Amino acid sequence: MSLDDLTRKKERRHRDREALDALLDEQLVGTLSTVTTDGEPWAVPMLFARDGDRLLLHGSTGAGALRHVADDAPAVFSVFAVDALVLATSMFDHSANYRSATVRGRLQRLEGDAAWAALDLISDGLIPGRRDEVVPMTGKDVAATVALAMEIGDDNWILKARTGGADEDPEHPEMWTGVVPVETSYGDPRPSPGAETLPTPRSVRRLIEPQ
Repeated sequence: MSLDDLTRKKERRHRDREALDALLDEQLVGTLSTVTTDGEPWAVPMLFARDGDRLLLHGSTGAGALRHVADDAPAVFSVFAVDALVLATSMFDHSANYRSATVRGRLQRLEGDAAWAALDLISDGLIPGRRDEVVPMTGKDVAATVALAMEIGDDNWILKARTGGADEDPEHPEMWTGVVPVETSYGDPRPSPGAETLPTPRSVRRLIEPQ
């Protein structure tokens, strides 16, 4: 079994790096997976950001398994986006339009200034501009956080996608078929108790206002 390519539906693999970057940039959460030192499988959803040819992740220094993958262990990071439900004339032929990506590599723990810079980049990737509106990080904050990076190379990733609608079925013209788009959006902000009279920060307005 090869981990470097698809075993079926090979036509759904895409080698477009710009499409990979677009998927990584629009997703907030991915799943980090590895095998622990005692041979047990381990996976956890994590917030992340892309910085050029790197994936940046972070977590608490109290997470034992996270310390394991930070020690140059092989790992895989995956993201998935459902773009539409595809309705056909039979449940067997129903499907979804989606994009998925996996990046395999070794996570490198970032220290010192590199850790500070990575945590700033993750913050900006999740809520652009927010860190300039709040109390700055302290050395204690950074010391309590594991900052990790995984390189995105030329051949350590797989991007898979399905597009289009349902196959035509001339035997059942009376049945509705088609595509139902799936969209994700931010809702109206809900201020914390005591912050109801404060103006909505610019970073939050950027999230909810049409681009």
